[in-house]
Amino acid sequence: MTAFDVNASRAQFPALHQPDQSGAPPVFFDNPAGTQVPQRVIDAVTGYFVTMNANSGGAFDTSIRSDAMVRATREKVARFLNAPRADEIVLGANMTTLNFALSRALATRFAPDDEIVLTRMDHDANVSPWLRIAADRGMVVKWIDIRESDCTLDLDTLEAALTTRTKIVATVHASNAVGTINPVARIAAMAHAAGALHVVDAVQSAPHIPIDVQAIGCDFLLCSSYKFFGPHAGVMWGRYDLLASLPAYKVRPSKDVPPYRWETGTPAFELIAGIGAAVDYIDSIGGMAAVGAYERELAAHLIEMLLRFPDIRIAGITEATRLSERVPTVVFTHARHTPEAIARHLAGQGIYVWDGNYYAVEIMHRLGRDDDGMVRVGLAHYNTHVEIDRMEAALQTL
Repeated sequence: MTAFDVNASRAQFPALHQPDQSGAPPVFFDNPAGTQVPQRVIDAVTGYFVTMNANSGGAFDTSIRSDAMVRATREKVARFLNAPRADEIVLGANMTTLNFALSRALATRFAPDDEIVLTRMDHDANVSPWLRIAADRGMVVKWIDIRESDCTLDLDTLEAALTTRTKIVATVHASNAVGTINPVARIAAMAHAAGALHVVDAVQSAPHIPIDVQAIGCDFLLCSSYKFFGPHAGVMWGRYDLLASLPAYKVRPSKDVPPYRWETGTPAFELIAGIGAAVDYIDSIGGMAAVGAYERELAAHLIEMLLRFPDIRIAGITEATRLSERVPTVVFTHARHTPEAIARHLAGQGIYVWDGNYYAVEIMHRLGRDDDGMVRVGLAHYNTHVEIDRMEAALQTL
C-alpha cells in the first residue's frame, strides 16, 4: 500500500460527503467527464466577486487586484505544465473552444492537398476542429490506427502517414476512453522530422500524471481545468513564436500580443481565480507524481475486480506490469447487459459511471461499439478501495 493520505484529500472535497437520495454519499467514478472540486476552489471563485470583481485595465483597486490574480494564475499554470514563460498560457472557455480557435488560425497557412494526421483514439475535441478545416481547405486527412488487443497507438501507421505535405499531427496524451498514455515525445519528434506541428490534447493526462511541455516537445497543448479539480474553463499552451505570429481572430481592443490576442472579449475572471486555486491544491498534495502510485493501486484493484466477472470484457491495457502506461480510466462491456443498463443499475445504488461513447467517436467505431458504446469507470486520487468494493457488490446484483 502507498503512503498517500486519501482521507486528507477527501476531506477537502465537500461534494464527496453530500448524501444522495438514499442518504449515503455517492461514489464519483465519473471523473473523466469532470472531477469534483476542493473547498479552496469554491472559495476562490466566490471570493473573486467579493474582493476583486472588476474588468481588466482599470486604475482602481479591484481592477488592479483582478489583473494581478490573472497574472498569478498564468504563472501557476506555466509551472504546472513546465512552460518556458507565463505569457504562453492562454485561458478560455474550454479545450474545445480553444482548439477551434487554434485550428482556424492555423488553417490560414494551409493549402489544398496539405495533410493533417489524426488518431482513432482521440476525443472528438481533437478531431472535429481538424476535420472542419480540412473540409474547408481541401486538405487530406490521414489516420493513426490502434492495436485492438491493448488499445495502444500503432506508430507504424503514423510513420506511414507522414509526408512532406503533413502540416499537423494531432494526438491525445491519455485516452478519455481506454486510458492509454501515448508516447507524445516520440510522436512530437516524428512530426517535427516531417516538418509538421504537433498538437496535444492533455485533458485526461492533467488529472493523473505530470505534464512537461518542454520534455514533450510539442507545439501546442490543451487541457481543461474542470478535469483537474478546477472550474469549467480551458487552458492552451503554445510556443510563443506561434502564438505571436498566427492570425488570431480577435477584436480591436484586445492587446495584439500573446496571450491576450487569443483571449478576445471579457474573460470569466472568477473561473480564472478557480484555476489558480486548483493548481494550488495539486501543489499542496505533492503534485501529480505524488498520487500516481496510489492511482495505479486503485486501477489494479478495479481491473482485477472486473476481470473476476466472466461476462465482462475490458478494452485496453489490463496487465499489472503495464499500469504505468495508462491512467485509471477503464471501459468495459458485459455479455448480457447494455452499457446503459449497467450505468442505470449502478446509479440506482449511488455509483456514478458513464455509458455511451463519451465523444470518443473514433475509437468506439474502431472497436465496433457505435451503437451502445461501453461503460466507463474513471478513478481519481480521492477515490478509495472501499468504493471499488461497493461497485463490485453492485455488479453482483445485476
